[in-house]
Amino acid sequence: MLKVEHIGIAVASLDVSVPLFEKLLNTPCYKKEEVSSEQVLTAFFQQGETKIELLEATGPDSAIAKFLAKKGEGMHHIAFEVADIYAEMARLQQEGFVLLQEIPKKGADNKLICFLHPKNTNGVLIEICQDIK
Repeated sequence: MLKVEHIGIAVASLDVSVPLFEKLLNTPCYKKEEVSSEQVLTAFFQQGETKIELLEATGPDSAIAKFLAKKGEGMHHIAFEVADIYAEMARLQQEGFVLLQEIPKKGADNKLICFLHPKNTNGVLIEICQDIK
């Protein structure tokens, strides 16, 4: 794993949360994107090398909607950048981690992504990601 790529935060409304984080971080949102396969709207901020991703559900069956119903707004996941997502997925499986995807899928911000089951990571949802080339 190369670095923390971003921290994902589940929010009820980007309309409310984007201005709040723009004030908090003193920087504008640089990108909004819908990932229809995940039923989510995203908004990204960058401070130095750290990115924050806000996630709003677009459907009641989305993972974000279920997270919000169970836990409310707050930190959803930590994403780590990797050089080779396929090799890292194989390594993590060999180490005994449970992957939530068998193959990486396209995520927001031009990334291939894979999540690790939080039961194996002390309750923290971990995402690994790689830029799509």
